[in-house]
Amino acid sequence: MNIDFANLTKAYQVREEEYLAATKDVMSSARYILGKETEELESSLARFTGSKYALGVSSGTDALLLAMMALGIRGGDEIITTPFTFIATAETIACLGAKPVFVDIDEATFNIDASLIENAITEKTKAIMPVSLYGQMADMDQINTIAAKHNLAVIEDAAQSFGALYKGKRSCSLSTIGCTSFFPAKPLGCFGDGGAVFTNDSELHEKMKAMRVHGQVKRYTHKYIGMGGRLDNLQSAILNVKLRYYEEDISRRKQVANHYSDLLADVVQTPQVIEDRSSVWAQYTVRVQKRDRVQAKLKESGIPTAVHYPIPMHLQECFNYLGYKKGDFPVSENCADEVMSLPMNPYLTIEEIEYITTNLKELV
Repeated sequence: MNIDFANLTKAYQVREEEYLAATKDVMSSARYILGKETEELESSLARFTGSKYALGVSSGTDALLLAMMALGIRGGDEIITTPFTFIATAETIACLGAKPVFVDIDEATFNIDASLIENAITEKTKAIMPVSLYGQMADMDQINTIAAKHNLAVIEDAAQSFGALYKGKRSCSLSTIGCTSFFPAKPLGCFGDGGAVFTNDSELHEKMKAMRVHGQVKRYTHKYIGMGGRLDNLQSAILNVKLRYYEEDISRRKQVANHYSDLLADVVQTPQVIEDRSSVWAQYTVRVQKRDRVQAKLKESGIPTAVHYPIPMHLQECFNYLGYKKGDFPVSENCADEVMSLPMNPYLTIEEIEYITTNLKELV
């Protein structure tokens, strides 16, 4: 048996006619940049999350950049975040000349340990950037309380958690600015690059709306230094189709995750979802010893796996200048050595899940 990790081909095939109709309408009208498809998507995204405002942007990375630019983050500022994440989180901070300040993670959820944040705050701290890793949100109430106490912004990196719930509220709606990605392999993915920013602040919304088009408030009139960060209408049209079925996809991903957990509970350390939260299961990530050997054997059986992420940010060469060293964030380092993501998509069958888990049990 050969398993497809994300099964993007199947994701296209099940709604092929709707995708073709939606994109044909864009191409026949030649509305390629912004326009009614993007406006429709933004309204739907805001309604889905419960945020007042949503803006489609060119990628999840650009969403983070745009959020920080709108908040006035600049050289010398500090932003507290997690070392256990995809590089875009810390990279975008550094791109603006600001300093990523890392604190370790909570071992149960792989998200930033909110209890450690306050000790990392200095007079240069301007924001906290929690990452909602693998599909589950961090402890947003505790983070927001700390931020309010110190007059800091909160930027949720929700690239992997769009649609997840925290105490009944959606990811992207509980912070100063929420940012997500529509990269094809995300739970809600387009057919290229794409992302969105969310806020309940009308001034930030208007500022980001201008800044994603080079700071332009009317044609050739530029109020801000901005960027070329628009989401194109083809991707918006595709996402409009996908969003209509997204709750169904989330439910299927949850069913897959539950089946995995039932079969693996006594075999490996399975993911934990906190009682007051839900996950959209961007990844189903377990922890194993001798990971390289396990991955190699699973590959021989037609089972792909992935490691998200093998090297924490503080040990990446590009961040050597920050002065961190091995041992500074032991929980992140231990997790990086052991995490392994199993195939996760809404189309995995019970037979496939049982094949994967049976092979994993034999190895572990």
